[in-house]
Amino acid sequence: MSDLNEDAIEQNLIDLLISQGYQYFHGSSLAPNGDNPQRADFDSVVLENQFMSSLKSLNPNLPDTALVEAYQQVLYLGSNDIMTNNEKFHQMMTDGINVEVFEGGQSSGVLVKIMDVSHPENNVFWVVNQFVIKENNQSKRLDVVLFVNGLPLVVIELKSAISEKATLDRAYTQIQNYKQAIPSIFFYNALCVISDGLDARSSSVSAPYSRYLKWKSPVKEENGVLPESQIMADNMLQPDVLLNLIRFNTVFESEEVKDDKTGLLSLVKIKKIAAYHQYYVVKKAIQSTLRAVNLNGGVQEDPEQYGLTSTKEQPKGDMRAGVVWHTQGSGKSLSMVFYAGQLVVEPAMKNPTIVILTDRNDLDDQLFTTFGYCSALLRQTPVQADSREHIKELLKVSGGGIIFTTIQKFYPENDSSTFELLSSRGNIVVVADEAHRSQYGFTGRVDDKGNIKYGNAKYMRDALPNATYIGFTGTPIEKEDRDTQKVFGHYIDIYDIAQAVEDGATVPLSYESRLIKIKLNEKLSKEIDGLVDGISDATAEQIEKGKQKNAQINAVVGHPERLRDIAKDIVEHFTKRQAVFEGKGMIVSMTRSCAVDLYAQIIELKPEWHHDDLEKGCIKVVMTSSSDDPAKFQPHHTNKKDRKLLAARLKDSHDELKLVIVQSMWLTGFDAPPLHTLYIDKKMQGAALMQAIARVNRVYKDKPGGLIVDYIGIGQDLRSAMKTYTESGGAGNVAPDIEEIIDGMNAKFEVVHQMFHGFDYENYFSAPTGEKLKILLAAQNFILNDEKLKDRFVAETTALSKFYVMAVPSDASEEIKDEIAFFQAIKSRINKFEPGIGKTDVQVNTAIKQIVDDALSSEGVVDIFEAAGVSAPSLDILSEEFLLEVKNMKHQNLAFELLKKLLNEDVKVRKRKNKTQGKKFSDMLASVVKRYHNNQIDTAQVIKELSEIAREMKLEDGTAGKLGLTPEEYAFYSILAENSSTQFLEDHKMKELIHLIVEIIRKNATVDWNKRDDVKAKLRLLVRKVLMKYGYPPDVARIEADRVLEQSELLAEELTSG
Repeated sequence: MSDLNEDAIEQNLIDLLISQGYQYFHGSSLAPNGDNPQRADFDSVVLENQFMSSLKSLNPNLPDTALVEAYQQVLYLGSNDIMTNNEKFHQMMTDGINVEVFEGGQSSGVLVKIMDVSHPENNVFWVVNQFVIKENNQSKRLDVVLFVNGLPLVVIELKSAISEKATLDRAYTQIQNYKQAIPSIFFYNALCVISDGLDARSSSVSAPYSRYLKWKSPVKEENGVLPESQIMADNMLQPDVLLNLIRFNTVFESEEVKDDKTGLLSLVKIKKIAAYHQYYVVKKAIQSTLRAVNLNGGVQEDPEQYGLTSTKEQPKGDMRAGVVWHTQGSGKSLSMVFYAGQLVVEPAMKNPTIVILTDRNDLDDQLFTTFGYCSALLRQTPVQADSREHIKELLKVSGGGIIFTTIQKFYPENDSSTFELLSSRGNIVVVADEAHRSQYGFTGRVDDKGNIKYGNAKYMRDALPNATYIGFTGTPIEKEDRDTQKVFGHYIDIYDIAQAVEDGATVPLSYESRLIKIKLNEKLSKEIDGLVDGISDATAEQIEKGKQKNAQINAVVGHPERLRDIAKDIVEHFTKRQAVFEGKGMIVSMTRSCAVDLYAQIIELKPEWHHDDLEKGCIKVVMTSSSDDPAKFQPHHTNKKDRKLLAARLKDSHDELKLVIVQSMWLTGFDAPPLHTLYIDKKMQGAALMQAIARVNRVYKDKPGGLIVDYIGIGQDLRSAMKTYTESGGAGNVAPDIEEIIDGMNAKFEVVHQMFHGFDYENYFSAPTGEKLKILLAAQNFILNDEKLKDRFVAETTALSKFYVMAVPSDASEEIKDEIAFFQAIKSRINKFEPGIGKTDVQVNTAIKQIVDDALSSEGVVDIFEAAGVSAPSLDILSEEFLLEVKNMKHQNLAFELLKKLLNEDVKVRKRKNKTQGKKFSDMLASVVKRYHNNQIDTAQVIKELSEIAREMKLEDGTAGKLGLTPEEYAFYSILAENSSTQFLEDHKMKELIHLIVEIIRKNATVDWNKRDDVKAKLRLLVRKVLMKYGYPPDVARIEADRVLEQSELLAEELTSG
């Protein structure tokens, strides 16, 4: 399996990129002292010669003075901050660089292109490996860097596919370390990639590890069959795709973060790059739009795979571009931004006007804010219409503009059945968010005054008769919903829950009914249902205004005793959730009155959670307000600015605000990743319910999933929504019942429990700490007795832990909490002996840390020597005293694991310093362990043989000193003394030869000499000559010179610095 090491994976990636049209260069050849120097110094990250050459070829008609000015602007970006420079450089790539030139005594501005997105073939793509950068008195070598026109746009960090320690999260950590050590290369970074040759993930320079996602092939049959690294190289890193990602699918957003000390909000730049599903859907949506406005043809998507009708079946020029169904939380808003950014510069659209349509003011505000952050991509500043007159004014233009409005502004005044014509242009595109809502219909109905009223889609057609419509939705359109199909057409693309969870774009949800906890009987449930049915078609605002109906709901749903029960249960439930993993919760109340009263009940139980100051306190109510609200509402009144502050607090995991109570706000379009629990005490159905529960499906740090807690009986509504979802072609369960999670947990618990058949650990839970340690050690020894049992135990305990985290808090999880802590403690002990077993369980690590038995954590059982019963870790691990202690250990399986681990680590160190010695001991160790696992020797014999290896290591460590050689010189001695045919020299002559060889290498070892073939060839020749001078036959001298050079490369750093 050695052919899957990091070097082999690096070469495989290079080969894949060469097949995509990249030219390959080794980093040493492009270095200042290389055979094809492209930069003046090692601290320069731009290949300056190639960059200037590309500037000339991309701008053939511009004077040299303009090119030199642009060159200087790129090399000197003017800041030390990575994100400031990165955004500035990104703007240069997408827009070009404006410089001033003087000709004939006149100055004029010209645009210098540094990249040609429209014609990828005009750019130069290089893949460079082992690229060395020296900065801040540090030297770092990057695995692979992709250069476009001499600019380092992609950094790729590789790990071995077979090393247990070489994980993707370690590759991510390496990139973070590079950002500290050599920040300048990230000034120009467009994309970071981490891979082990099989798995591969990518994201932006500012992204956390959880946002590094795989890239899938548009050919579904390739996914899961081809390595992810190959799919990424063949698709995402394809030159034209890479340039499109940079130009049309990258944005910089500002995220508000509250300073812990000052309490002030500040903006932090976040760079976001389209995931594969966003990139593909934008491409499809643009094609479908061009078809719909009859400016082009040929949409390439295929919703038929879901058994659904595709926009392919629609004729050209039908003004219906289609519907994008991308599940909530998967980045739908950003997909809309990427779509708009590409559409506005599409030549065939001739400077289009884009109307972004929502049906609620808060949604309009949220989406407008998202677009506002991305004005650089959109090449204009979006405008928000604040009235009917304003929307009329904005649309009566000849072209251009991105306009935000609510659909209600297209409702005619004075009971008219038509809306006035605003524009007959054909290059207007109406983009509707949540395209499934009923008000998008055409159907007419007669009101109580005898007037015919139509759906708002009809009025929009009156105003914009030739506009093209496209819809984006997070929930499916019901098959019976003919109105939506009439307005928008069929599906363009689908990205369902199953895909989103699999890709890590969202986390899974689960559902828990707690009706029994608040004694919600059937009679009361029916009474609530009756009240809700009477207002099923009313908006939240209409319910609030319907005083009589509202009073009835408050009397039943908001009954003080009922709310007291809910408050008590939420406090208990949420506290238990927080003990397992940190996060935040949202409570959804039926009415504003219920929200205010529930707050009061919770504060009565937890007065320390309350604070009058908006910037302090653990719980807040977020709701609309009006001047005639009752007095009890007044403390909770907030304006837009206040809600902005509260939103920032909720999104900040370090802020003490942990719970918010809402009635209608923040249930759609609101994104707060730390939310992990949604407490629902409000009847909701269909799309509204699906939107609400998605508040807790966002990816965040180690969050394993979101939980929906039901206090009002939405179980049937959730099942109905799930039925609509599956009938619409969606895959994956929306929110499986908590009982399914508990069943899975119990099943895994039984599997792990059965592994201890024949070992009784029951006394562990009642034993004092000293006895607990002994039982834990014995249990560990029991599992280690069988290699296959050990591997199964680690895997099944990991799976059990994940189920447990999802099931907390529940009676079932409480019952087995102690035993899970016991199993996890054993697993932790095993992982200390085998650090590579199973990757660190990032998803459950935080949770399990909380439940491991107090006695264990307080006693600090973390040291492997202490756990194994060995008295002094300060002893030399190869000393006779230490080996005797190991031999006398009570648990011999544990003694074997301990000794094997320590010797393995020692051998790894030796391999890095002394090739011959490292291989010798590695082979000896592997042979003994193999015979043990094949049952050829017993535990006592394997410990004896491992001890012999340790003694031989100790003995050899003294040889260098006896010969009067340094450790580096002894490494060369080991090579030349290994072969009997070369042992003809006396010791003093051999030492003389070794000194001479080391001196030759030191004199000729320049920076990166071990990566330069020319230097290695020169060294090889010099070593061969000196060997022949000391009597080595030419053929033997050639072989030995190669081996000496291999050893030299291991000691490159020592030999260069010395």
